[in-house]
Amino acid sequence: MTKPAITFPLLFTLVTTLINVSSSASNVFNVVSFGAKPDGVTDSTAAFLKAWQGACGSAASATVVVPKGTFLLKAITFGGPCKSKITFQVSGTVVAPADYRAFGNSGYWILFNKVSKMSLVGGTFDARANGFWSCRKSGQNCPPGVRSISFNSAKDVIISGVKSMNSQVTHMTLNGCTNVVVRNVKLVAPGNSPNTDGFHVQFSTGVTFTGSTVQTGDDCVAIGPGTRNFLITKLACGPGHGVSIGSLAKDLKEDGVENVTLSSSVFTGTQNGVRIKSWARPSTGYVRNVFFQNLIMKNVQNPIIIDQNYCPSHQGCPTEHSGVKISGVTYKNIQGTSATQQAMKLVCSKSNPCTGITLQDIKLTYNKGAPATSYCFNAAGKSLGVIQPTSCLNR
Repeated sequence: MTKPAITFPLLFTLVTTLINVSSSASNVFNVVSFGAKPDGVTDSTAAFLKAWQGACGSAASATVVVPKGTFLLKAITFGGPCKSKITFQVSGTVVAPADYRAFGNSGYWILFNKVSKMSLVGGTFDARANGFWSCRKSGQNCPPGVRSISFNSAKDVIISGVKSMNSQVTHMTLNGCTNVVVRNVKLVAPGNSPNTDGFHVQFSTGVTFTGSTVQTGDDCVAIGPGTRNFLITKLACGPGHGVSIGSLAKDLKEDGVENVTLSSSVFTGTQNGVRIKSWARPSTGYVRNVFFQNLIMKNVQNPIIIDQNYCPSHQGCPTEHSGVKISGVTYKNIQGTSATQQAMKLVCSKSNPCTGITLQDIKLTYNKGAPATSYCFNAAGKSLGVIQPTSCLNR
């Protein structure tokens, strides 16, 4: 029986499919192909960098693949801009050197610099910082520590399904970034680990942080100067120090913070709930248009707090008035239990009162049985609905 001839359309389809398969395969840069070893002992830094450089130079969309296994990675910078869209897909675990001194004064473990149209997907990143924390706690002369995963001057980035463990200092940092979505990440370190902020944002615009869990030794989310249009939703925070705007007024000339929304989140056993903090010194900074809404507090110290006399060491504190102007802050539908009797503390600057503060539908009870209390200093605004503890705002 004669076999039917392959028609031109069918041949064209076959050839196109083969080209596409070949092309997509050539745009996958597996770190193992560049010499990385999934044994957790061999230094794979050079291999990761080669894979990145291949992907970054690709004219078509490319994927860096980190397969299952454990990979040892020293301080590394993945630099852009790149020619096309990049997906950095991690299925395995990336670990830092066990000796914290290997980082010197670099400040970064994994840094993505000037990248755009990039996705970081999956994987566990373990900075193995126990030795560094011990150094810090002992009062020895320690290096400054490294942030685990950082993005500097990045644009149009998605970070999804990433787990960061045992960071030396901050788990994840955005500095000077635009249009970043962070979703379903888990940032984990012991509650007594020093200065291990979870997610830190500064000088960045258009950031969304959603569906994530932060259990750490410092702020779950830290919002620094120059942050605008920042949305946080569905956050599970605790242990940790809560969500903080600031500290501000570190410098005289400082960018403000505006258009920040935190909603639909739960705080469990944290040192603070929602906090705005600034040093008592002159500053051009400001905080405005902030919404804290639909929040649950479970045994939280200081569920609602503004502190414009911030000085955590209580030594050598500035004695001036904070120049940071706080206005247009709304606290709405915040409920739960306070571990401190003073559940609401709004201490504003002596020379720059907080204005436009709104309290709406607040129900916070002191978990030791006595009534919860509130305290205000130089804070003005309005109260709507039931406010428990009683509002202390000036009208």
